[in-house]
Parts: sequence; C-alpha cells; structure tokens
Amino acid sequence: MTARFTLEYWKDGNGLVGQVREVPGVFSQGRTLQELEENIRDAYQMMLKGQRVVRRRARRRPIALPA
Repeated sequence: MTARFTLEYWKDGNGLVGQVREVPGVFSQGRTLQELEENIRDAYQMMLKGQRVVRRRARRRPIALPA
C-alpha cells in the first residue's frame, strides 16, 4: 500500500531541507531533490518502525483531559 503525502522543502546552504507536512517530525536533507526524497522516505520508514517498537512496550490507561 502506498500513502500520498506533501513534501515541503526549501534551500538551505548548498542543499535542500524538507519535511512531510502531514507527519510531524519527519524531516531530512539532501544535496538534490532526488536525494532529499530518498532520505525523506528513509526517515518516514524509521519513524514507522520506531512507533511499532514503542507500541509494543507501551502501557495504556484511560485519562480525562479538559475540553
């Protein structure tokens, strides 16, 4: 399955920096747009893998928060 997201990127020094708009915390950089896209894909995969590890170890309990 493939999900579609928005890559926001900007020039920084001699390269590019980018983030996935819909997924907070997924940032990367690259010398070219192609390299940035490859690095963003890697960062996204690492984030997903990290979430799976955290979910296995996490304990859960209900909590009430003010609206």
